[in-house]
Amino acid sequence: MADEQRAWETVLSRVEADLLDGTLIPGDRLPGERALAAELGVGRSSVREALRVLEVLGLIRTAAGSGPSAGAIIVATPRGGMSALLRLQVAAQGFALRDIVDTRLVLEAAVAEELANQHPDLSAAEVLLTAMDADDLTSDEFLVLDARFHLALAEASGNDVIAATMAGLRDAIESYAREGSARIEDWPATAARLRTEHAGVLAAITEHDPDAARARVHAHITGYYAQITEPPHREESQNGHSPAPEAR
Repeated sequence: MADEQRAWETVLSRVEADLLDGTLIPGDRLPGERALAAELGVGRSSVREALRVLEVLGLIRTAAGSGPSAGAIIVATPRGGMSALLRLQVAAQGFALRDIVDTRLVLEAAVAEELANQHPDLSAAEVLLTAMDADDLTSDEFLVLDARFHLALAEASGNDVIAATMAGLRDAIESYAREGSARIEDWPATAARLRTEHAGVLAAITEHDPDAARARVHAHITGYYAQITEPPHREESQNGHSPAPEAR
């Protein structure tokens, strides 16, 4: 997993460097996946992941096929905040989970508190909350919507720096949330709890209760983190009793 992550970062860092120093400019085409993979000594899956991030950031446009318009074309050059966001997107993949969670607590608790003191447009967050009610969502699909919900709150704050920081952390947040979901025995119950917590955050904001908004966001983030990082329960012995504790 770590090697794959470093390979993905290698591709993104290379393209980023070429964009920032002018080696690549709008209108240029990137080499194909196979050529980039061979040049950088990485797998094609790593190339695809890097291209996906660049496309999400609006720096390239990709087209399938084999003709002259196929592949990835540069459509923008990172400048200012976009450059910083791109670097954060890369760096976030190597951040410690505890650091990401602590950063979320600082940013998102402050955002919730501030929103409760305003009259923000929460329509994007409300749409995502409704989407998470669908019964046929996989855990991965739910958690992608979950991460987007938190980003929507950051965007509703009107603070571009906070919104950009949350956007830069989004992939890292989605990644740890998805990986951790494999440790959850009863996913439907967890999803129901998370939906209730999301609704509680929005309710505190719309009721202009900043203390409740901050507290509910904090409990929501720390609760899921604890659930996916707590040691697994030790199996009971065949006679129904827990095994004796190990000698210290």
